Amino acid sequence: MIGALMLDIAGTYLTQEDIELLQAPQVGGVILFGRNIESPQQVRALTDHMRQIRPDILIAVDQEGGRVQRLKQGFTLLPAMGRFGDLYKTEPLQALDLAEQCGWLMATEVLAIGIDFSFAPVLDLNDISDVIGDRSFAQNINDIIPLAAAFLKGMKRAGMASTGKHFPGHGSVKADSHVAAAIDSRSFEEIKAKDMQTFIRLQSQLDALMPAHVIYDQIDPNPAGFSEFWIQHILRQTLKFDGVLFSDDLSMQAACVAGGADARIRAALKAGCDMGLVCNDREAQCIALKGIEDLPLPNQDRLERMRGKIPDLSISDVLDLGAEWQKVRDNITAFKNAMQ
Repeated sequence: MIGALMLDIAGTYLTQEDIELLQAPQVGGVILFGRNIESPQQVRALTDHMRQIRPDILIAVDQEGGRVQRLKQGFTLLPAMGRFGDLYKTEPLQALDLAEQCGWLMATEVLAIGIDFSFAPVLDLNDISDVIGDRSFAQNINDIIPLAAAFLKGMKRAGMASTGKHFPGHGSVKADSHVAAAIDSRSFEEIKAKDMQTFIRLQSQLDALMPAHVIYDQIDPNPAGFSEFWIQHILRQTLKFDGVLFSDDLSMQAACVAGGADARIRAALKAGCDMGLVCNDREAQCIALKGIEDLPLPNQDRLERMRGKIPDLSISDVLDLGAEWQKVRDNITAFKNAMQ
């Protein structure tokens, strides 16, 4: 059974404390960071060990490309998604082909080391947000949608579920929600007509969404991830989205409005999130876990959709993935180098 808390670990192997935490019923996932990565072989050994302890655990990573990719040593260094948007202006067919290849390549490498999914892609506009920037495919909705659709097609072909972020849109907010309260004072109609369109028009291809830690204060006093309006009324009822909803990291500054870690995860789950992330703070993880011990487990059928098609590979073979992988890897590396 999959629990409602996703947490992280400090190092490149499981400590006894980690093992005990993974056995708690309400722990459902682990997210890996750069500090957990030494080599593809080491990561596969780590993920295999996690599944020995907890066979049903979901394992995730942020492997977007550009400045947000945790897997570097021994992995393909991926371009920022904004590079595909740059190419799309002059060579749209080539850009779409390369975006699909990149989605397949990212997913293939991540799955090979025993990670179920990457929290990708970013569907925000590249507007005024410093924290989004070229993590977004483009500045124009009509460019983002075909490029993101191509990337999603590649992910799906490799066997990985997708997570669109950050609903209903973070690109039009200047503040970085990791370190400050992020507030968007536009009307619902303006947000829907602009930022939300990528999520609306791609929702049939998305397995999950991650709400933004942004307060849309003309609509609701709570950040989107704590908001029954955004999650229940808009996503579940109006848009009929039935995929998984992950909170963004509940340790981020913009999440502090809900109180301590226990109050934050309860608020996220009460609003309708399926799983809450608490990262980079073991004390907060333990507080959050204690705060949800009495809650029912989340929707199992929905969360099972995030399980990746992980190949049965020996640890020595995890990044010798065949002729197609090598060809695509060469294509994406050449593109990245050409666009620098």
